[in-house]
Amino acid sequence: MEIDTGTTELLCSVRDGVALITLNRPEARNAMSPDLTEALRNQIKARGDDDAVGALLITGAGTAFSSGGDVKGMGGRGPRGQMSYEERLADLRWRQTHLTGALVAVRKPTIAALPGAAAGAGLAIALACDIRIAAKSAFCTTGYAKIGLSGDYGISWLLTRTVGPMRARELMFTSEKVGAERCEQIGLVNRVVDDARLQDEAFAFAKSLAEGPRVALRHMKDNLDEALHINYADAHYREAERLVQSSRTADHKEAVASFVEKRKPVFKGR
Repeated sequence: MEIDTGTTELLCSVRDGVALITLNRPEARNAMSPDLTEALRNQIKARGDDDAVGALLITGAGTAFSSGGDVKGMGGRGPRGQMSYEERLADLRWRQTHLTGALVAVRKPTIAALPGAAAGAGLAIALACDIRIAAKSAFCTTGYAKIGLSGDYGISWLLTRTVGPMRARELMFTSEKVGAERCEQIGLVNRVVDDARLQDEAFAFAKSLAEGPRVALRHMKDNLDEALHINYADAHYREAERLVQSSRTADHKEAVASFVEKRKPVFKGR
């Protein structure tokens, strides 16, 4: 099913429980224009709330995931250059909250498929996803140091929690281009696949998660998110609570029945 996003700069379809969201400005390496950004915010919220969707897969058209912000509109050249400091700050905070902030808050598995460059805010979007799958020709770069900026869209928080503080500092300070294989080595992406197989393998992975026990997966995300900032005793308590809740679902009963009957489970998301 094709979804009308309101712009040709973002494509969205729902198939087999997967919302496939494609950044579609290949001529600009999927840089984040106002129309693209607004449509992406809307689709993250809509598909995150859509009961027909079990997983979100975000990718880019052409040979890039996203090159991030449009540099040509920076340095006071674009409309935001006319804003006051307070207006600019409020605007950026709102946009961050409703893009990468909203993506982190989605309680379904989220996957980024990187056909090529993920840079700056584009890298932040990929990092806000649970899983990253990269083509062999892809690379990642923070990019901010090269344009005299310090970072936005939560990249410092996301990068630190993905690769650790030491590596995050190196990547932020240097804006180094990191090839796909090294990205996998340092934990920036989960896996690397042949370029020609990227979209098929990423979709198959997303589909397998969409077919999973959705309540249990949602509880897993809650547990894993909280593990970053609560103590062990509280983690124990909340993990136990969520496991008991999961044990009362129809999907748990189906999983047990399928195990006994030696067949593949058919989960209903409840």
